Amino acid sequence: MRRVSVAGPAPYDVVIGPGAGAELALVLAGTAKVAVVHAAPLAAAAGAAVETLQTAGIAAEAVVVPDGEAAKTAEVAAGLWNAFGRLGLTRSDAVVAVGGGAVTDLAGFAAATWTRGVRIVQVPTSVLGMVDAAVGGKTGINTAAGKNLVGAFHPPAAVLADTDALAGLPDAEFRSGMAEVVKCGFIADAGILDLLDKDPSGREHTEELIERAVRVKADAVADDLYDLGRREFLNYGHTLGHAIERVEDFGWRHGEAVAVGLIFAAELARQAGLLTREDVDRHRTLVAAMGLPTRYTGDWARLQPVMRMDKKARGGSLRFVVLDGRRPGEAAMPTILTDPDQAWLDAAWAAVADEGTPS
Repeated sequence: MRRVSVAGPAPYDVVIGPGAGAELALVLAGTAKVAVVHAAPLAAAAGAAVETLQTAGIAAEAVVVPDGEAAKTAEVAAGLWNAFGRLGLTRSDAVVAVGGGAVTDLAGFAAATWTRGVRIVQVPTSVLGMVDAAVGGKTGINTAAGKNLVGAFHPPAAVLADTDALAGLPDAEFRSGMAEVVKCGFIADAGILDLLDKDPSGREHTEELIERAVRVKADAVADDLYDLGRREFLNYGHTLGHAIERVEDFGWRHGEAVAVGLIFAAELARQAGLLTREDVDRHRTLVAAMGLPTRYTGDWARLQPVMRMDKKARGGSLRFVVLDGRRPGEAAMPTILTDPDQAWLDAAWAAVADEGTPS
C-alpha cells in the first residue's frame, strides 16, 4: 500500500492501492453517525462502505445523488443538507464520499457547510478523483456563471484511493483522469512523463502514476492551502479547459477539456516567447498518444468571457498558468501570465481550433 502524507493545518494521509477502503473504519473509529454519499451506479461500493462502518459499530446510511456534473448544483447540495438533518449528523459525525470527482466535490462542500464543518473522508473511484478532486480540500458546486465558483476549502480526514475500483472504469473515463496526471508531469515531475512515454495508456504503471501525481498536489497544497500562490500552478490547462466544459454544458469530460487546455497553454507560452515549438510539440504528441483530444472547435467569442470568470482571474485581469522554459539546461517551470496580448490568445486559439472531438 502506498501512502502520501498531506501536511498543513489539518494533515491527513492519502492511501493508494488495492483494498485501501478497508481503512475506513479505522479512520472513523469512535464516530457515531456517518452519511455515505454516492451516485446510483456506485451503489455496490457505497453499500460495502456502509457495511464496513456498521460492522465497526458506526451507524451509517447511504445517500444517493445524481451522477456526474449533474450532482454539483445548489439544489442537490440542499438535498444533502436535508438528508444530514434527517440523519441527525452533528459536528462529531462524518460524511463519506464514494465516487468520482463530481461526488467528492459535492459531498465535500456539503460537509464543509453542515454545522459549519463536519469531517469528510473521500473514497474516490476514478483516476480523476484519486489524483485531483479528492485531494487538497477544495470542494464546490457549479453555477450558471461557471464551474466550482461556489465552494469551500475543507481538507478531508483521509483519502482512501482503492485502486481495485479502477478495474471496471471505462477507458474514456480512465484517459480523462490521466489528463490530470500528465499535467503534473509537465509542471513538476518529469518522471511522470517518462512513464507515460513508455505506456501512454497509463495502465501499466497506474499506482505509481497516481502516487506521483498525488505527491505533486500534496506538496503544493501543504505550501499553499488557500490557492494564493504555488497551488495555482495545479490549474495548468484549466482556464480554457473549464471554459470548454461550461460552454459545452459539461458534455466534454473534464480531462478531455483540460487536455485541449494544455495544448492551448503551451501554444500561448510559445507566443509569449517562453516555450519553443519543440516544447509545444512535446505536449501535443504525448497528449495525443494518450488518446486525449488536442483540438477543439467552438465559439471563441463565447469562451473568452467565460475564461474571465475563472477562479484565477483578479480584478478583471485574465491570468493563465504557463510554462517558462527559458533557462538553459533546466526543466520548464510554471508561472503566471497576466493579461496576455490578444494576438497571442488568438494565435493559441487558432492552433487548437479544429473539427476534433473527444472520444
